[in-house]
Amino acid sequence: MTSQDLRKQISDLFAETGRQHHQAFIATDGDDPDWPAWYGRYLQPRLGDLLHRSFSLDELTGLMEALEAERAANPSDRPWAQVYADLLVERLNDGSDPKGFGNL
Repeated sequence: MTSQDLRKQISDLFAETGRQHHQAFIATDGDDPDWPAWYGRYLQPRLGDLLHRSFSLDELTGLMEALEAERAANPSDRPWAQVYADLLVERLNDGSDPKGFGNL
């Protein structure tokens, strides 16, 4: 699989996760102060299967917080799911710790 294919699949997964989260919190219009943990629980089996790795809930919760902090620090016109996917794939490709995501 090419890096571009992986980015697309991860972006699609993040977008799906966002839609599912919004549905789960439709009564609050998606407002959920603990959203990183919700995303982590949703992503855990799916992202693990996609990347052929296992992730703890803490790792994925931290990942979501780090990706959002990076996105917020570098605003873009691109959809958030694409930005998150690009950031994640960059970390995986540059040799950052893919399991602990310590360098995000």
